[in-house]
Amino acid sequence: MADSGPPIWQVMQSKGYSRREFMHFCSFAAAAAGIHASGLLSVVHAFEKKPRPPVIWLHFQECTCCSESFIRSSHPIVADVLLDTLSLDYTETLQAAAGHQAEKCLQDTIKNYPGQYILLVEGSVPTKDGGVYCMIGGRTAEDILQEAAKSAASVIAWGSCASNGCIQSASPNPTSATPIHKLLSRTVINVPGCPPIADVMTGVVTHLLVFGRAPELDSQGRPREFYSRRVHDTCYRRPYYDAGLFVESWDDESARKGYCLYKMGCRGPVTYNACGVTKWNNGVSYPIQSGHGCIGCSENGFWDNGPFYQHLASFPGFGIESTADTIGTALGLTALGGVALHAITTNIRKRKVIQELKDDSLSPEKTAEGGDN
Repeated sequence: MADSGPPIWQVMQSKGYSRREFMHFCSFAAAAAGIHASGLLSVVHAFEKKPRPPVIWLHFQECTCCSESFIRSSHPIVADVLLDTLSLDYTETLQAAAGHQAEKCLQDTIKNYPGQYILLVEGSVPTKDGGVYCMIGGRTAEDILQEAAKSAASVIAWGSCASNGCIQSASPNPTSATPIHKLLSRTVINVPGCPPIADVMTGVVTHLLVFGRAPELDSQGRPREFYSRRVHDTCYRRPYYDAGLFVESWDDESARKGYCLYKMGCRGPVTYNACGVTKWNNGVSYPIQSGHGCIGCSENGFWDNGPFYQHLASFPGFGIESTADTIGTALGLTALGGVALHAITTNIRKRKVIQELKDDSLSPEKTAEGGDN
């Protein structure tokens, strides 16, 4: 079987990158994939020796924000290298070819690299009325998906549209928009978000390049490395939440102080993503840091989960979290009550001792003894 292209290191050399820059690239890729420092040599070896895997990137019902996020990463791994790192054989958005030439690229990759190419899918697939609401080259999205997924080494669903249907599947879902994993009888790596963070996307691809297998997934098919913690758990505003300090209205004094946005509808407590850790734009910021609450875009059905600015009455978790507005007061009253009870008990005990001493000093026996002296 012919190789899909030279190894990544050779590609970087041809672009004028030094060995030092290559090692920096490997370190970044390893970190993005959640690979421990002890595994850096495995990343280096993979990028030095392994040929570039062929990639088919399909686009269905979506706005292309996933691609925009991916290619606009400020790190060279995406901005200048990754599109050459991977043998990007077919993508409607980025390829120069069109028409029959483009379709030939798709068919050639499927035919020549069975079991070797990575299938990236962006967008949901409409199934109503025979799938006529999304067709490419006279074929339905589902037909193209099934053909491309059959021989793929791995299938990755980029973004919430492909992972859970997103806006296209919002009620009443007129096209019966369906996420990729519900149409395929195989493992699909879901990378939700609207869009996903570029470095998260890079990390998932790096894991496949280095280990040749999917990363550990949760019950929803998401990589645990990036979706095992809630945005709420890693948010820098969390201490304000615990202290009961909240923004009550947009641009109030509490907002200027950076207090918690929970009362403004922030979905961070019920959203699993790496936003608070990885962030966007080379780690510069994320929605909560810019002053807007999390809308939960990486969660299934987020578009139908009520108005974005509606306060969540409660959410799953420890009891202390479901009573954020009252727990501080309750604990304070409990503590105050404890102090008061201790003081009262102590005073009662002291009065009892004083009374006993007083009674003892006034007894006939003690009085007689005092007279004799």
